[in-house]
Amino acid sequence: MKTIYKTNHIKTSLVLSLFFILFNCSGSDNTSTPTASITVSNDSMVFGEIEEMNHSESQILNIQATNLSAAVQIEASPNFEVSLDDIDFTSELSISNFDSLNIYVRFSPQSAALGLIYGTVRVKSTETTDKVVSLTGIGFSTAPSITTSPSSVTFQEVIAVGTTSVSRQIIVTGQNLTDVINIIVTGPFKVSLDGFEYSNSLQIPSESANGSTDVYIRFSPEVIGSNSGIITLQSTAATDLEVNVLGTGAPIVHNYTTFNQQALGFGGGFSQSNTQIFNLHQEISNIAEIKMFLQIDCPSTGCDDWDRFANIKVKDDATGNWFEIGRYITPYWVGTQQLDRGLEFDVTDFKALLSGPTELRIYIENWTAKADLITLEFDYIEGTPDYPYYAVSEVLGFHANSIDGVPYGVSHSEDLDKAVQIPNNAESTHLRTLISGWGHATPNDNGPDYLRGCAEWCYRTHDVKIDGINSFQHYMGPIGCSSNPINNQSPGNWMPDRAGWCPGMVVPVRSNDLGTSFNGTSFTFEYDFEDWTSDGQGGNAYYAISTYVVVKSNTEISSPVVN
Repeated sequence: MKTIYKTNHIKTSLVLSLFFILFNCSGSDNTSTPTASITVSNDSMVFGEIEEMNHSESQILNIQATNLSAAVQIEASPNFEVSLDDIDFTSELSISNFDSLNIYVRFSPQSAALGLIYGTVRVKSTETTDKVVSLTGIGFSTAPSITTSPSSVTFQEVIAVGTTSVSRQIIVTGQNLTDVINIIVTGPFKVSLDGFEYSNSLQIPSESANGSTDVYIRFSPEVIGSNSGIITLQSTAATDLEVNVLGTGAPIVHNYTTFNQQALGFGGGFSQSNTQIFNLHQEISNIAEIKMFLQIDCPSTGCDDWDRFANIKVKDDATGNWFEIGRYITPYWVGTQQLDRGLEFDVTDFKALLSGPTELRIYIENWTAKADLITLEFDYIEGTPDYPYYAVSEVLGFHANSIDGVPYGVSHSEDLDKAVQIPNNAESTHLRTLISGWGHATPNDNGPDYLRGCAEWCYRTHDVKIDGINSFQHYMGPIGCSSNPINNQSPGNWMPDRAGWCPGMVVPVRSNDLGTSFNGTSFTFEYDFEDWTSDGQGGNAYYAISTYVVVKSNTEISSPVVN
């Protein structure tokens, strides 16, 4: 037993010795690097009131550095300074090899650094995170001065020329003044001290000059677009102060509602058209544009289920003819209420016919008793017109309905050739065309997404010939039906692209400029459809088309003659 005991004792001693050696070796390999750190004695410092271009008494900021080998950077923001000796002050210091250090911080407001001023002292090293001390002080001046808040004024709303905006305010603050503050404004702006009496100039009395005064500003634009002015504030011994004022002028708009909730339909006591005389804007010499807006509302029965040909016409009193000033296709099932003012048309070309007592006709090819309720209004927009005098004549007038147009793909007797005489004093001449196809005549065009019958679906390019020469082309292709803002036409088939039109959209105007080369002369006009032959198996195809020749001048002008 003793032998065994001695053996175990020896083994135990050897194990303990090895453990001791290993433990000591391991410990010598795990020594850690000391952590570097910076601490500061304050996280904020407050200074009192100091006159601009002077400085406060300094305050001490103690910085403790531990285990740092890199330099410490100390940075003061504008209007504050730091120093190592309380004598030489600067905005930046760089210090190395210290454990504890006092630096001096002072408030030194620069010129015009007035009121409550915020700043920082930042203590940083590449080995630690930054320490930031918040600083505040109040700057003041004994020099006479004028300030405003805000420093500029912009009227955000667009104001119609000839009208006046609501007022805006600025706060005028005077310091150390010995005299009145004179305020002068230029441009289409006026100022007031009470918000009631406005003028181009006013005074803040000397007894009120040192302190804050509300000044009201109004804007009465004189021109369309950007309007600017300057408010100048002056007082004895103070530097003049200028405040920029900006505003945007909008044209004056004269609005006229004509048809109001007029029901158009077939059956149920309704009619597909309605004609009335309305008194429109009389003086058009200063009218730059005329916009027409058409809104479709639905009766309690709902709107028509289908997309229908529809248009608006004005009567030409000189000839008794009806001129088509706008065409659209109704949406399936719904009205146009998704658009604030409905469908928009530019009808400026017809301004000579749209003044004073004017006879208008609206039409929808609606064959149901679910009438569409039509409201039609006109905006006469004041401004400088491109030319003061307009005249217009009809060249082609196939616009009675969708199938009373020109037959396509078959022989016909419709006259598409005209001779047009332009007045001598024309300074601008252009053609204005509306065209839309109807029908599903075959053979179909085999498009990637649809079998395209004519003339509703088949894409075609038609030529306008002037004196026998192909001068303009009208491409009857897609115009983006799926992006129609009237996008709730289910279950109608409204999304696939038609040839040049979409359900619930205006039929686009195709305008072609003829320049001035035909002034005082005549030219021949021909509308030439792209060649295609119907096989007679899918019904008929038609193009409803209207073309007008519009002339403009700086002198009174007569209508072109069309034969």
